[in-house]
Amino acid sequence: MNLRPNKKADLDLNMTPLIDVVFLLLIFFMVSSTFEHKSELNVTLPKASTEFTEQKLQVVNVAVDAQGRVFVNEQALVNSHLITIREAIRDAAQGFDDPTILINADKDATHQSVIKIMDAARQLNMTKITFATQELDENEALD
Repeated sequence: MNLRPNKKADLDLNMTPLIDVVFLLLIFFMVSSTFEHKSELNVTLPKASTEFTEQKLQVVNVAVDAQGRVFVNEQALVNSHLITIREAIRDAAQGFDDPTILINADKDATHQSVIKIMDAARQLNMTKITFATQELDENEALD
């Protein structure tokens, strides 16, 4: 009869493979991560005179209100379908060489309404598009 208790073998944890795995994970994440690259562009802006020359601008004013109603040169359209907007812009641009489309969109107008106007102008090969804005007050700029 063996009355001596069995000696349990001392557990030995070999740290070398664990350190290797952690080190490889560290290298993997360092190599695969992206870092923010800030690039600086040296841009020399063109200079212009401050003289104002009177010239007849070829502008087609297109407005859209918060309800999605479209107005071309202050004339309300019967609906806001793409075809209707395109035909109204075509009629308003009669006699202009390369008119500028000036979009006056209400701040609560939907993005889709503005995109319709831009799409109608693009279909007519009118590439000069600009947006009317108002200057911010100092109090509004802080909001």
